[in-house]
Amino acid sequence: MKKLLCDLQFFLEKIDSYRDKVLFIFIKPYWPRKIIPNHITYIRVVIGILLFVLLFFLKIENKPLIISLFCIGLLTDLIDGPVARGTNKVTEFGAMLDSTADRILIIPIAVYSLFNFHRWLLLVLILVEIINAIFSIYYKTKEIYIESNIFGKTKMVLMSIVFAAALIVFPNNLNIIFIYMLWLTLPFSALSILSKLLELKNNDKIKFKNL
Repeated sequence: MKKLLCDLQFFLEKIDSYRDKVLFIFIKPYWPRKIIPNHITYIRVVIGILLFVLLFFLKIENKPLIISLFCIGLLTDLIDGPVARGTNKVTEFGAMLDSTADRILIIPIAVYSLFNFHRWLLLVLILVEIINAIFSIYYKTKEIYIESNIFGKTKMVLMSIVFAAALIVFPNNLNIIFIYMLWLTLPFSALSILSKLLELKNNDKIKFKNL
């Protein structure tokens, strides 16, 4: 099982590395150094909060506006990591902020697009995110830093595709293919936690019997 997990992780990381190679062409020579990666991530946080206010407090459902804001949020998620790596500004706080910003962006759209037709799926997705967040916070209290991994990134990519499609077809129901894609994010969430546990075990941070 461990070998299979490592092989899958290597394959996904290889694909993800192509994104860095392409973006580094523009980031390394041209990116303004005054704009740090966290600034980009803060934009995603603001957009997520704004979407929540627009959709659930102000009841504004202007489709072009909501889709545009969501896509800008996804764009910040696409580039903040490569900017951090390309400018050598990777930090523990930045990595934690990135995963938090992802949840702040995704959850309002998940509730908005799934509540009417797929409430159980929505509940499961939210519970998984809560478990993942508690897992990270627990080890943070023990001064153990756990980096985000490729399985979590893959989950975010799948969710981004599905919820972008959901906004386009709303208020109609999503095609069943997109629903299957959302269910597929659940094993990736589990793999993300499992790989983090294996990393901690390999670094002698925790001890447990054969996993």
